[in-house]
Amino acid sequence: MIAMRRCYAISIIGMEGKNMNHNKKKILKVTALFVFMFFLGWGAGSLQKQQMKKTVETVSVQNQADNWGLGFGAEGTQPTGNVTADELKKYNAWYVGDKNKKTIYLTFDCGYENGNTEPILDALKKHNAKATFFVVGHFLESAPDIVKRMEEEGHAVGNHTYHHPDMSSISELASFQKEIDDVASLYQSITGKEMIKYYRPPQGKYSTENLKMAKELGYNTFFWSLAYVDWYADNQPTPEQAYEKLLGRIHPGAIVLLHNTSDTNGNILDELLTKWGNMGYHFGTLSELWESGNNEAVTADTESAQ
Repeated sequence: MIAMRRCYAISIIGMEGKNMNHNKKKILKVTALFVFMFFLGWGAGSLQKQQMKKTVETVSVQNQADNWGLGFGAEGTQPTGNVTADELKKYNAWYVGDKNKKTIYLTFDCGYENGNTEPILDALKKHNAKATFFVVGHFLESAPDIVKRMEEEGHAVGNHTYHHPDMSSISELASFQKEIDDVASLYQSITGKEMIKYYRPPQGKYSTENLKMAKELGYNTFFWSLAYVDWYADNQPTPEQAYEKLLGRIHPGAIVLLHNTSDTNGNILDELLTKWGNMGYHFGTLSELWESGNNEAVTADTESAQ
């Protein structure tokens, strides 16, 4: 009887041991499954965060603002821009002309009038050179008679925005358009004629979205391939300093940016135009540059179709 009880007890203990082992295995399986699911979820979340980060980085690069800049090489050669000429043409934008033609395109940014614009116009008239004057709202308001003279003497008057803001910070088409339209409307009220659709970003600040908006509004955007620090009224360059930059860096197809407010420019422009002429250069207009670019595009399209 005692032996039977011992056997029964041993049997019970054995069954309990088996049950405990079975339970342990179940617990281990559940634990392993939980750990696996945890790391699976963490990995998916991490991947999603990386994808979101890449998307944000891509968007920020596409919308990133930039300042127009140039890199100069050997004397007499075209500088490189921080965007290529071919890339700019996608947005009807330019910074330089034909590298094989000794043509200079004269442009002036006009923020306000201080007595230097008339001497500039006198020098241009003497040399029968046409220029494009990019004007802001204040200039139109304060110097309407000079604006009329520009138009009467065959110069183009382009759009430099009404308030001269950092346009790269404007992301809405309506706000962008208002800066442009207000200038065009005021110009028409002064001259009775529509303003040509040439646009120059204030301070050279732009974004790809700005270029797209300007194109959508029917504008051609013009940067530059030659300029110098001439805009500080109380720290004007000497004529020698101006000649060093403007003669040393001139190149075929140059779009030259000068400021109408510069005393130096008002004083030297007559002689500067003479010196450029003696170097074999002649003066063209942005309209001629635009037309030549369109003709090249038509030719390229025709050749590719054949």
